[in-house]
Amino acid sequence: MSIKNININIPHQGLFELTQEVATAVHETSVQEGLCTLFIQHTSASLVIQENADPSAKRDLEKWLNRLVPEKDSLYTHTLEGADDMPAHIKSAITATSLSIPIVNGRLTLGSWQGIYLWEHRHHGGRRKVIVHIN
Repeated sequence: MSIKNININIPHQGLFELTQEVATAVHETSVQEGLCTLFIQHTSASLVIQENADPSAKRDLEKWLNRLVPEKDSLYTHTLEGADDMPAHIKSAITATSLSIPIVNGRLTLGSWQGIYLWEHRHHGGRRKVIVHIN
């Protein structure tokens, strides 16, 4: 078993690929068969596995989620931290805060077009921490 942290400074809203950082963490453990679990310790960002070949897929996802969860909604009462905070919490709630990926032959079993992304939902993200648990 191994636990590692990935700390990343996120400059703005959007999808940021972490595949290489996670693959490196797995490689450093020498685990050949197991499970890699990722957990983000924030309530306004999330983790997703998505296409990493065509950047337009990433842009379309970002646009779609922003349209689904608008910033200006008169129903929000949690507004003290800015107009993007409550929508960020909702986006995090409907995506994922943890992921599990099998490890086979010492490698993540991601598909050909799959990448691991941190999805920042605030306009100014800041420092984000992802826990990588390899078992």
